[in-house]
Amino acid sequence: MIVKRNKLNLWERLYLPAIIGGFKVTVRHFFKKKVTMQYPEEKWVVPEGYRGAPYLVKDQEGRTKCVSCQLCEFVCPPKAIRIIPPGPSGAPDAGNVEKAPHEFEINMLRCIFCGFCQEVCPEEAIFLMKDYSLTGTRREELIYDKEKLLALGGVHQDRIRKWKKKADEAQAQGLAP
Repeated sequence: MIVKRNKLNLWERLYLPAIIGGFKVTVRHFFKKKVTMQYPEEKWVVPEGYRGAPYLVKDQEGRTKCVSCQLCEFVCPPKAIRIIPPGPSGAPDAGNVEKAPHEFEINMLRCIFCGFCQEVCPEEAIFLMKDYSLTGTRREELIYDKEKLLALGGVHQDRIRKWKKKADEAQAQGLAP
């Protein structure tokens, strides 16, 4: 089937109506409110309940709050967390934390930011960041070890301070110096 086309007149062959229509659209968008965010300078406000990347925290004395119970490792759906607990003697400089982890790694490439690790942690050693920008130039940079996770987390001001209470109780009973 052959479709017959009408011949274009002189005005249509100049393409001026199409050019004028394009300018009208450009001018209309020029005066509209800007919706593009200039990312490094502007960041969106993180909503309440946002689950970002997990990190570890220290207590007030600067010790790791993690006691290597490995609950976070067991509950992690994509198996992004890997914990190697210390040997039977433990770490001598750990204070009241008997089982400070020998190694603690979170593979951020596998993490699905579900927040299960934070919910299951009995020591409140894992929290979720409010930051949403995880970048790296190599895959190895996105496997966070214990030192990097603690640097991200910093010191958590615990309301309960249970280790302080236990140390006070031990001193009162004459068990600790």
